[in-house]
Amino acid sequence: MLKSLFIQNFVLIDHLDIRFNDSFTVITGETGAGKSIILGALALALGQRADTRSVKSGEDKCIIEAVFNISKYELEAFFNENELEYDSEACILRRELFASGKSRAYVNDSPASLHILKELGNRLIDIHSQHQNLLLADTKFQLKVIDVMAQNEPFLKQYRKHYAELLRLKKALAELLARSVQSKQDEDYVRYQLQQLEDARLLPDEQEALEEELALLANAEEVKSAMYRIGELLNGDEIGAVVHIKEALNAAESLRRFMPNATEMVERLNTAFIDLKDLASETHSRAEAIEFEPERLEWVNQRLDTLYTLQQKHRLPNTAALIELRDSYSSKLKDIASFDEQIEELRKQVAAVAAEVKQHADVLHERRTQASDTVATLLTANVAQLGMPNTRFRVDLPAKHEPDDDGIDDVRFMFSAHKSGELERVAQTASGGEISRLMLCIKAMIAGSTALPAIIFDEVDTGVSGDIADKMGVIMQQLGQTMQVVAITHLPQIASKGQEHYFVYKEDTPHQTLTQIRMLAGEERVLEIARMLSGASLTDASIANARELLTNP
Repeated sequence: MLKSLFIQNFVLIDHLDIRFNDSFTVITGETGAGKSIILGALALALGQRADTRSVKSGEDKCIIEAVFNISKYELEAFFNENELEYDSEACILRRELFASGKSRAYVNDSPASLHILKELGNRLIDIHSQHQNLLLADTKFQLKVIDVMAQNEPFLKQYRKHYAELLRLKKALAELLARSVQSKQDEDYVRYQLQQLEDARLLPDEQEALEEELALLANAEEVKSAMYRIGELLNGDEIGAVVHIKEALNAAESLRRFMPNATEMVERLNTAFIDLKDLASETHSRAEAIEFEPERLEWVNQRLDTLYTLQQKHRLPNTAALIELRDSYSSKLKDIASFDEQIEELRKQVAAVAAEVKQHADVLHERRTQASDTVATLLTANVAQLGMPNTRFRVDLPAKHEPDDDGIDDVRFMFSAHKSGELERVAQTASGGEISRLMLCIKAMIAGSTALPAIIFDEVDTGVSGDIADKMGVIMQQLGQTMQVVAITHLPQIASKGQEHYFVYKEDTPHQTLTQIRMLAGEERVLEIARMLSGASLTDASIANARELLTNP
């Protein structure tokens, strides 16, 4: 509900602070007093666009601030999604418009875009005038009316649970199909690359071993010569180090008789003798084993060339990376081979969940069909009391091409104000006054079953009077028992039924004309109702009539 509306420096308004209750409030005043200005200010706070002419002459900016209690509307998720602070008891929508043309919007003191402000405002207030179709032309609102009357909330929750799962599975299937198509396009390429890598028969650490062998084969003669030279220096008959160390060892042995610590020297020389003798023998054997093998050298060169070519082709540093690439190609081919199975399995899941979605959609359709007949009957009977006795009304529920979040049903409110002629969509054929009465009856019909936005009727009673006006007032009064209703009216029959009564008027000062508003009570309200009955000249009869209307609203 709208708790308060603060307006500063807007058109002819200097400063207004209006408080509202949660039932039925009426606003009256002479034509041109400024009722539409107050409504325009509220529309600004709800996200409507404005221009610099909205700023009061001589002022830098105007401020409009609307405070709502939103505890009944389950809007916390909306606030979280848009990163806004949530306060169910005091939701503040503020708009600042500057004379320079700049505009700022805030929700609970957090900057917000006009789009967010408007989306939130649409959930809080329905401003309804005889010149606007507003919600009645909205198929979502029409479907909500049917669902409220059918008490479909638990059935919709079940349906939407399965529908969300269907969307998830369809998305997964689409992604898998896309991957499958792309993979099949790549299959020949992947298979060729894998075959080439498999033909190479790659082995871990092979490259390092081949590079060492190549260095040895390419320099076999030089290596063999160096090995023989090492053997000669170690174990030659004349210059061999082994011979000299053997002689040194014998000399050290002779010293044992004279030097007790010569034993350590003997051990060290003996160790050196054994090591060098073994090394000399190993060097000779390895030198004998080295042969120049041109065929082996050619094979090693070819093998390394194969490895280097593959590394350059795939831009990889070594054989280990080539082996990893080979394994990844092999895994990709296995995935390609399994795509058909995965797709078939996912299609079965989609079909199964789609069947469940259809089953729940059929239940919703059946309940909506039954409720549609009830809505048509009630609405036709109710609007007949409001001066539309020849109204014909029907709810059509054609099937959509594909189910969506609301089910398989499209909805069309079909209307005719005459006994004959084709029924057409209500927004295309009903006049402003007819739509106003239809909306009033619809809101009254569903208000007790769901939390509706507060509704403001802006002179929707134009063109009616007498008994019909009285009945419209009764409906608004009853509607105000379950939701907040504000009616801007020129009819005393409606004005007398408000729980609160505001009067809008113009006040002339030496320098300017200002729009003002005040709450009427007691004798002031009697006189205002009497003025509405008789015009500018009050009579005893109009005053008595006004008292009667207020005593028996």
